[in-house]
Amino acid sequence: MRFRKLKKQSKQLKPTKEKFTKNVNYANYTDRVKALITDLFMIYIPILYIITYVILGTKEDFQTSQLAQFSGVVLYGLIYAVLLSKFAQTPGKKAYSIKVVDAASFEQISFFRALFRFIAFLFSCTIILGLFVPFFRKDKRSMHDLLAKTSVIIDVD
Repeated sequence: MRFRKLKKQSKQLKPTKEKFTKNVNYANYTDRVKALITDLFMIYIPILYIITYVILGTKEDFQTSQLAQFSGVVLYGLIYAVLLSKFAQTPGKKAYSIKVVDAASFEQISFFRALFRFIAFLFSCTIILGLFVPFFRKDKRSMHDLLAKTSVIIDVD
């Protein structure tokens, strides 16, 4: 009789392996696309304009220079990574109240992880298949989010 009581108590005292997760609302894919388009117009287009007309002088010079085109993408990637690591948002993401955070802890990501996320985004855009991954996942993470271990969530602050 005593053994049964001890056994019953030990079952009740065993630690449970429940994950304590934060209640998170993941951002819609349409809001993410709108935020990307806003970022392109607010950050990338001015960079291209400055490189084309201020530094090079003409659009023909820009079109023939692969270094100028590459430097525009690199500069945009650096600005993007700085904004994500410092504020967890870019201007477009702020306009649609979404943030890029760590997938496990939901905290801000580092500069190098944000830069890796940008490079992974360029990769997932080139194979196009990576952009359709959010349609098949509950957490709506794209391929570059999976590679960088990030999530795009709705900012409640």
